[in-house]
Parts: sequence; structure tokens; C-alpha cells
Amino acid sequence: MVGFDDAAIVGLIMALVEAAKRTGMPARFAPLLALVLGIGAGVFFIAPGDYAQGILFGIALGLSAVGLYSGTKNVVRKEE
Repeated sequence: MVGFDDAAIVGLIMALVEAAKRTGMPARFAPLLALVLGIGAGVFFIAPGDYAQGILFGIALGLSAVGLYSGTKNVVRKEE
């Protein structure tokens, strides 16, 4: 069940990814960064000790932060 803390983590991931983009990271890598941050948050904050559940929750957090469709489109799109 997704709770308030999970929504706050999604917002934090979005903010961190946006900060990374503003400091020079190419936008096409934003979904990958969101996914890595989501998995990290899932493993360390959401389900510490249960890595499988943490990774699954982390993937959901990262995809929620970036948007599944737009994230996939940005990774596949070539650099303009």
C-alpha cells in the first residue's frame, strides 16, 4: 500500500533528478537516474532488509517519479 511517505519520496526523487538535469546531466538519462534513486530508496527506506520487495517498490517509485511513457521515450530518443 502506498502511503504518504512514499509520495514524499517520489517528490524527492523528482527534485533530485531535476537538480541533476539543471547541473548538466543530459535529460535523456533522467529516467535512469530516477530508477536508480527509486531502487535505493526502496531498499534503504521502504523495505530495509527485504531486498526483493525493496527493489520492486523502488522501481515503482522511480517510474512514478519520471513517468513510464515519457521516461522510455527520452531514453530511446537520440541526442538532438
